[in-house]
Amino acid sequence: MAFITLDIKKLEANFNYLNTLFKKNNIELSIVSKILSGNKTFLSELLKFDIKQVCDSRVSNLQVIKSIKPDIETIYIKPPAKRSIASIVRYADISLNTEFETIKLLSKEAKKQNKTHKIIIMIELGELREGVLGEDFMDFYESVFQLENIQVVGIGANLSCLYGVLPNHDKLIQLSLYEQLIEAKFNKQIPYVSGGSSVTIPLIFQNLLPKGINHFRVGETLFLGTDIYNNTKFKKMHSDVFRLYSEIIELIEKPVVPMGEFGTNVEGESFEFDQSNIGKTSYRAIIDLGLLDVEPDHLELIDKNIKFAGASSDMIVIDLDENKKNYKVGDLIEFKLDYMGILRIINSKYIDKKIKNGN
Repeated sequence: MAFITLDIKKLEANFNYLNTLFKKNNIELSIVSKILSGNKTFLSELLKFDIKQVCDSRVSNLQVIKSIKPDIETIYIKPPAKRSIASIVRYADISLNTEFETIKLLSKEAKKQNKTHKIIIMIELGELREGVLGEDFMDFYESVFQLENIQVVGIGANLSCLYGVLPNHDKLIQLSLYEQLIEAKFNKQIPYVSGGSSVTIPLIFQNLLPKGINHFRVGETLFLGTDIYNNTKFKKMHSDVFRLYSEIIELIEKPVVPMGEFGTNVEGESFEFDQSNIGKTSYRAIIDLGLLDVEPDHLELIDKNIKFAGASSDMIVIDLDENKKNYKVGDLIEFKLDYMGILRIINSKYIDKKIKNGN
């Protein structure tokens, strides 16, 4: 069975680096754990860190988090579906919201469960994903403040996730001004201005983050060390927290060019081959990993002397060329993954999950 490893020491080093950075700048750090897909083994290790808040976009994942650490504060980070209201109130201390009718249902359910449910109201800043329009937000807040068992604890915004609209000083100043207007008009304290995410971190180093932005929701940079804004890596962070390993289940020297009449493969793709390669051979390894688990576009081979030859639902073929490293059946092929690759792999029930450098 293919397996993915999480290096807990490297993850802890990344967390400590970010935690120190945010404390120095008086920012609350909330960890986005959705990349772990509710895996209890991985979450149990993550929650040993000095984490105050965890965000996730699946209620079932928040349920697992609460089962591990009941007192940790949890945030549901997308507008709630009406059918999930009861479980969101039960397992999420805070939720991000944009629809008044949904907040009314949260109010009703919170009263039923004898709870006060906290909410962060999201404002549209140009990314055109979730968010109340600026011209509507004052009336929106006024209506929400009248609901029972609901406490507005923040104003927030999302950028870069859908169309790649980057955060900048002007957009985040705008978010801070919204918060100031609300506090002034309604005489209410809004603790969180949640305008930060992984993509916003470089603004801290550039001294471009407005002082009013005091809450960051961070996932990708913690787990991959990525500087999303500049499409690079932070030098003081680890980018190899996760590694994927897959076993060679066949290794045979075969022709480079397939033989027969060509149609399309399982993904509907058709291929053309350089006819000058007819008669040539290379060593081809089949590994126990396939499109059902992850797409090769999200994988990076650690061994740069080998390459992908193709993939089907349950198997990936690797071209070993002359097999200079003398791979054999049973050996492991090692991969680095991007964010979407990790999401897919951890979410696959066919991939084993292992802790590296744990206690």
